[in-house]
Amino acid sequence: MQIEFEICVLDNGLKLIVHQDKTTPMIAVNVLYNIGSKDENKEHTGIAHLFEHLMFSGSKNAPNFDVVLDAVGGENNAFTNNDFTNYYISVPKLNLETALWLESDRMEALNISNKSLSVQKKVVIEEFKQNYLNQPYGDVSLLMKPLVYTQHPYSWSTIGKEISHIEKTTLKDIQQFFQNYYHPDNAILVLAGDIQMQEARLLVEKYFLHIPNAHTPLRSIPAEPEQTQARHLDVKRNVPHNTLYKTYHICPRMHPDFYAFDLLSDILSNGKSSRFYIELVKNKRIFTDINAFVSGDIEAGTFMINGTLSAGVSMEMADASIVEMIEEIKRQPIGEQELEKVKNKLETSLIFSNMKALDKAMNLAYFELMGGAALLNEEDRKYRQVDISHLQRVSKQYLYPENCSTMYYYAEKTK
Repeated sequence: MQIEFEICVLDNGLKLIVHQDKTTPMIAVNVLYNIGSKDENKEHTGIAHLFEHLMFSGSKNAPNFDVVLDAVGGENNAFTNNDFTNYYISVPKLNLETALWLESDRMEALNISNKSLSVQKKVVIEEFKQNYLNQPYGDVSLLMKPLVYTQHPYSWSTIGKEISHIEKTTLKDIQQFFQNYYHPDNAILVLAGDIQMQEARLLVEKYFLHIPNAHTPLRSIPAEPEQTQARHLDVKRNVPHNTLYKTYHICPRMHPDFYAFDLLSDILSNGKSSRFYIELVKNKRIFTDINAFVSGDIEAGTFMINGTLSAGVSMEMADASIVEMIEEIKRQPIGEQELEKVKNKLETSLIFSNMKALDKAMNLAYFELMGGAALLNEEDRKYRQVDISHLQRVSKQYLYPENCSTMYYYAEKTK
């Protein structure tokens, strides 16, 4: 399914993408800022995510963002990840100008004060405690990321390395962050709905063109050195079951090998006909649940496997069973029918991921960030190009012991 769109760049550097969808009375407004947790200092992390919260603290002309949007039938939210921060609104077309006004006002004149910073720091710290420290298995990413990455800033979670980093964030830090990254030429604005480019551009210029561009600091992100030795970590926590985590370094998101790994993850763990389920859950009963997936990071990411062990099964036995199945893929090529099956499933998933106007708006912004919105329409072809030899080659090239970081996550009662 081809996603039709038009793109232009305003004089202040703001990229505007418009996708006309006549099937919906709503307009999706998506603003992606090219700033993520990878841009933080390793000694002061969590600012990108904290700032996302501050973006809802109100702006010069709209002290209460949500109240204004609710009054015109709009909904909104946001998320931050390693690579970028994304804000989105769904609003009836009749009230599109309200959404654009709100987004432009906080891009130009966000209400940053000691009071709002103090409030949002408390919110984020509570989120850190609730989701990462007091949740069973919540600290997995806090433990696994620095085990896998020794130099690259993917070594910390988006929420930050530790609570103290959030606590020490000052108003000056936040003001500098805003000046560095929240300006038109560091943003991609997508409108998806029953609107054409000519109308959209006039409205966007009305609300955004007066905002000056700025100079985004040049990125200086250290490359992760090749992992040449297997890494291992044992931890013990108050959790119900022993769980095993294995992570391999792979390629960046837009590399051809990513598509092979995404398909391989489905072959191994997508559904009850997958290899891991049949062999390790159903037949051998080594795991009660096991999954394989790719991180999808824009820069060199990871291929991850995690599984919950059955009672009485040792970590060493579970680990060896996964390694053996990976070695089997290296030795014995995957069958054509098996590969075609997962390609068909993934093709269906791609279609559903572009059904709603908001989904299309997000995806267009994401692919524009990665090199061009038109790349979104190349996804199905790239998956279709993956063949059996490609799967076997990436398995041999990346899935070897020295390139793997393994964590044995023990339930306290079992060790």
